[in-house]
Amino acid sequence: MVKLVNQVRRFFIRWSGIFLLLILWEITPRLGWVDQTFFSPPSAVIQSLYALLTSGKLWVHFTSSMQRSLIGLSVSILTGTIFGIFLGWFKKLEYVLDPIFQSFRQMSAFALFPVFILFFGIGELSKIIIIFWASLWPILLNTINGVKNVDRLLIDSAKSLGASQSFIFLKVVLPAATPNIMTGIRLGGSYSILALVAAEMIGADAGLGFLVLYSQEVFKVPDMYAAIISLAIVGLAVNYSLIFIESRFTKWKVSSSENN
Repeated sequence: MVKLVNQVRRFFIRWSGIFLLLILWEITPRLGWVDQTFFSPPSAVIQSLYALLTSGKLWVHFTSSMQRSLIGLSVSILTGTIFGIFLGWFKKLEYVLDPIFQSFRQMSAFALFPVFILFFGIGELSKIIIIFWASLWPILLNTINGVKNVDRLLIDSAKSLGASQSFIFLKVVLPAATPNIMTGIRLGGSYSILALVAAEMIGADAGLGFLVLYSQEVFKVPDMYAAIISLAIVGLAVNYSLIFIESRFTKWKVSSSENN
């Protein structure tokens, strides 16, 4: 019983900020401090969210967004980890290419969107590519740093025991670099959602980003906030899913910290 009470108390302490924010959000337009026309209270937003859910419209927009985001993110994970591991292992090549990567990294995916449209059109491909570009660089650069900065003592110890290069790479370097790689993937996941919103605001007919812009244009303000909240929930779901995957891949790290 005491354990349950402590868990409930921790829950309320942890989420008290959210509760206070929702209360403030509700009373601010209700008391006339801001115009409800532009700042719908949470109760109205929840009603809109429920209506979108029951009508099936939210599911259509959600699936369109997730398809674009997951394809772009998956390609960036595959590309970023493979090239990152390769370049981190071959440091001289990474040294030559690093200025190019750092330059590309500074090129905002949003600024390049007109270029992507010129080359790939206004359809799905350009949207997936902007998501890919935005999420690629944190994955690639974190993977390079993770592989490149593996503790030299670990590698030398494996060599002194007669380990082969392939054994060192698979059993020493990759496990040691995994936390950095997963950090890059988590950052890439966040960037993929941010890029998704911008991509869907141009030339899309479905998606949560499209729903935000469309609702604003037709002045369905509660629907707009409902779509924004849905995007936040999607972002949280992606982040916590990647945290769970990271915990599966880095069990050794948790075990070693507990032993210490």
